[in-house]
Amino acid sequence: MPARARIYLQPKSAMQSGVANEEWILGYAPATPRRADPLMGWSGSADTQAQVTLRFATREEAVAYADRNAIAYDIELPRVRRVLPKSYADNFKFGRAENWTH
Repeated sequence: MPARARIYLQPKSAMQSGVANEEWILGYAPATPRRADPLMGWSGSADTQAQVTLRFATREEAVAYADRNAIAYDIELPRVRRVLPKSYADNFKFGRAENWTH
């Protein structure tokens, strides 16, 4: 039985602040655990399907691809990003709750 695919939104790296480069990934979980190579000590696996990642512009494209190729899949929806409005002047306001660390 083939492994189930996972469709998820590519997370941004810690060095990114914007949300412009959003792409959906269709990938497979490893079917076998990774093992250490006795000669070099590198970890590896004979499972080639875990190396496959397909990138799509939208979630609908990824789902359509999986349906067209009879791939069982799970969709992981991203968490909603909550941005709290702030202003620079709040750092210096009277009666602020946090300590001033400058």
